Amino acid sequence: MTHASPPLLALQQLRALFKDALQHAGSDELVELRYHKKTLRSVSAREGRVERSLSRGREGVGVRVLAAGTWGFASTSEASPSALRRAIEAARANAIASAPYRKELALRPPPIALAVGDYAEADVDEEHELDERVALVVGLEAAARRHSARVRTASSVYNELRSDKVIVTSDGADCSVRLWRPELKVSAVAEHEGQRVSQAESIGATGGWATLFRERAEVLAERAAATAVDQLEAAVPEGGRATVILSPALVGLLVHEAVGHTVEADFVQSGSVAAGKLGQRVADARVTLRDVGHSPHVAGAGGAEPVDDEGVLTQPATVIEDGILVGYLHNRESAARFGVAPAGNARAWEYADPPIIRMRNTMIEPGDSDLDEMIASTADGYLLEGARNGQADATGEFMFGAARARRIQGGKLGPLLRGTTVTGLAFDVLQTVDAISREFAWDLGSGHCGKGQPAKVDAGGPWLRCTLTIAGEQR
Repeated sequence: MTHASPPLLALQQLRALFKDALQHAGSDELVELRYHKKTLRSVSAREGRVERSLSRGREGVGVRVLAAGTWGFASTSEASPSALRRAIEAARANAIASAPYRKELALRPPPIALAVGDYAEADVDEEHELDERVALVVGLEAAARRHSARVRTASSVYNELRSDKVIVTSDGADCSVRLWRPELKVSAVAEHEGQRVSQAESIGATGGWATLFRERAEVLAERAAATAVDQLEAAVPEGGRATVILSPALVGLLVHEAVGHTVEADFVQSGSVAAGKLGQRVADARVTLRDVGHSPHVAGAGGAEPVDDEGVLTQPATVIEDGILVGYLHNRESAARFGVAPAGNARAWEYADPPIIRMRNTMIEPGDSDLDEMIASTADGYLLEGARNGQADATGEFMFGAARARRIQGGKLGPLLRGTTVTGLAFDVLQTVDAISREFAWDLGSGHCGKGQPAKVDAGGPWLRCTLTIAGEQR
């Protein structure tokens, strides 16, 4: 199998093949055919040497059929007329066999205008040779180690994910979609007098290197190493309830993990904290939260895509508007059940995965404050930067790590403190917001979101001042 992206002509030929295959589908059935080729190229370096260099790809066709009031799914690695017919029959049989066991029959989605044509979210034909990618990761790993003698080890990894799709459905979708998502991560481990601190910095985007590297790539290595070294002797924040100013990365982590998952319609139907709250105030009136398929405010959001895996053209999905919960995230089936239009939130990781409800790029809209003004008007609190892994549950309760903290006293920033953990209930925290900056950034474009299958997403927003609980020494 070749790992090169198929030419556009080949994707158009697949569209024609799929339309022919749909002639054999039943007129009362909804059939989706989705070709998906995914290619990963990855290079990593550690301690002055290349640790890994690989290229791998998977391609095939996923088939869904809505029959007997339920969806059936099948897949095939062969895109031939006979293989497609067999996959359609298998998906139909799976639907019919599972229908008696479904508590609630699926609604047939109402007719909508689906994607027709060829779509690309970025310049997918941009190429960088292997030696360029190797030089990038080796140079950044070395730069992290050069920062200080206290940096004991460092690593760097560059991943590049190319995705080519064809989506044809019996009710009107007929399109190809091409995406390119590069990402870069640099890690450093610093040690001194028995203390050991690790720090990672990462970026990810949908687009080329010019989009990925809005600042010099070396800045990532410098920031990772400097934060690890500086925190060796940094003090621990005081724990307890505190006023905090969250960076765009932490705002993104909050809205993705603690809000976004609770408003995915399948989780709502299972009883998440957002169930039954439409029309209710869940945040300060300054807060407007959206999940978007494109990349407003700043180009290159890591979850951007023009068409979802049901062939729906992506639109902004407004979740919270002026503090009021106004919507959920849907696929076509749940949108029909809730009586709303889908915005393109059905996504599948690979061809052998069925589409499920997923976020894309989740954000809080910018406000009208200035970060410097927000700091100057904070009598006592913390500035928190850098998102680390955390967790949240269906109640909206979260626990996240902040990589860097600085105390604010009398409107002045103090010295760097150790990274800390923040906790709270998402909707409670959002109701304490009293300032939102004009500055905006996407800052969670690297890595993956998990929900039974991975997904490339992004999240971000402005700087946001609110009240929550931070871990540390007790006051």
